Amino acid sequence: MNRAASKQQQAEATLADPRWQALVARDANADGHFYYAVITTGVYCLPSCAARRARPENVRFFDNREQAESAGFRPCARCRPDQTAPAHLTAIIDACRHMEQAETPPTLNQLAEQAGLSPHHFHRVFKRILGVTPKGYASAIRARQLREGLQRDGRITDAIFDAGYNSSGRFYTQARALLGMEPARFRDGGNGERIEVALGQCSLGALLVARSGQGICAIALGDDADTLLRECQDHFPKADLRPGGDRFDALVARVAALMEHPEQEPDLPLDIRGTAFQQKVWQALRRVPAGETLSYAELARRIGSPKAVRAVAGACANNPLAVVIPCHRVVRSDGDVSGYRWGVERKRALLERETCAQEARS
Repeated sequence: MNRAASKQQQAEATLADPRWQALVARDANADGHFYYAVITTGVYCLPSCAARRARPENVRFFDNREQAESAGFRPCARCRPDQTAPAHLTAIIDACRHMEQAETPPTLNQLAEQAGLSPHHFHRVFKRILGVTPKGYASAIRARQLREGLQRDGRITDAIFDAGYNSSGRFYTQARALLGMEPARFRDGGNGERIEVALGQCSLGALLVARSGQGICAIALGDDADTLLRECQDHFPKADLRPGGDRFDALVARVAALMEHPEQEPDLPLDIRGTAFQQKVWQALRRVPAGETLSYAELARRIGSPKAVRAVAGACANNPLAVVIPCHRVVRSDGDVSGYRWGVERKRALLERETCAQEARS
């Protein structure tokens, strides 16, 4: 068989392999289930690797890292397939379940011992897989338990201790950052919290802007203002929602202008409320330059959690601040524009405006 025929045969075999489709889609869910190597570069990668796709005749598949390395391939410096072992993933999942079910937060040493790793190694692997430290994950669990306890209309003190806080004093130093308001107000559905709301129109449709005492806490787009207002009322059913004054109108005008020019850096007072993981995703989004896009898988890698693609997509879907947190810059791995809380057509319009602005500057 001549060389050309051999390459064609290899290409056909690769294309027929179901793992090829996972490679093409850069499917992070396939990470750890197999690895692929490229004979022209001598490296092996995770299926989700963002490196330029290799020609199918140059790709070889392996069930594990050991096979790839025995065949003479070295780990990719971009996706680092040698740093997250599937066995570690199982141990981290077990550790998360243990933290969620424990009455009191387990120590790092206890978690590491359960995982069969040293505390230092456990801490490093945990952060690489989930993007947060064990302490950060435990804090997020406590915050969630606290919110659930308060929403059950229980006593604030009971909710604090049920969530694992050893003292109410320690909790109150973190309360506003966790809840966005005082605990009593959160328990009462925002009762007593004053939120200024403005409704208007922009080129993308109806616009709602809401501001708490800390800053803008919601920016929403939609087809009609009444629906946006009802959604805001549902979020804080007992809050004191009222129209903003003249100074707030000026702030709303700046938000409306941002819809026309999403490439501009927003300079607005913000009150961003979310879990530790959501905050991490949103911070990463705000570092994506205007005119650029990235996939959910790439965003997951940027926050150090390459396997958390679905969780990243969930954080994008729960983004409370349209355009200011630019989740419109996240697209599918194949480049398709889809999945946007405020409508795909609005997403396309925002991306087109950013592209035009970038071209005008160049």
